[in-house]
Amino acid sequence: MPGTPQVTKTGPRTYTPADNELIVGGHLVEARAGGRIGVAAAASTKVLGVAIGDASAPEDQVLTPTTIGGRPVLNAVVPATEVAVVYGGVETAVEYAAAAAFGDLLVAASNGRVTPAGATPDARTIVGRCTAPAGVSGAGVYGLTRVS
Repeated sequence: MPGTPQVTKTGPRTYTPADNELIVGGHLVEARAGGRIGVAAAASTKVLGVAIGDASAPEDQVLTPTTIGGRPVLNAVVPATEVAVVYGGVETAVEYAAAAAFGDLLVAASNGRVTPAGATPDARTIVGRCTAPAGVSGAGVYGLTRVS
């Protein structure tokens, strides 16, 4: 058998958000149709990793000016249409949906956040481990996570 080319060695990998998806850095993303990504749903088994930047779908870009006071006004800051996603043992800040202790296994919560897995998690839903030395105090807090 001839050699097989290596596609990605350590990541991150870049993806395009699905139509009507706004990706926020520090949130989990999951695979969607057509090779695109979206914000991970609670208990998702399709989590690819953690977005390390913000992005929106190319279809959602507003590139036509709005007329204000008879003058065309266009937002000069166009959001990115691709985002890097880290995975496979990388440690990064992720938004938590609930308090977590140092070492807790984590699963996807709603809106791309993570939450402790509990006593008997479905192994397919584990997305990482809390590596914040003091744990994470509660919802809406970003804390260190080693992404699976």
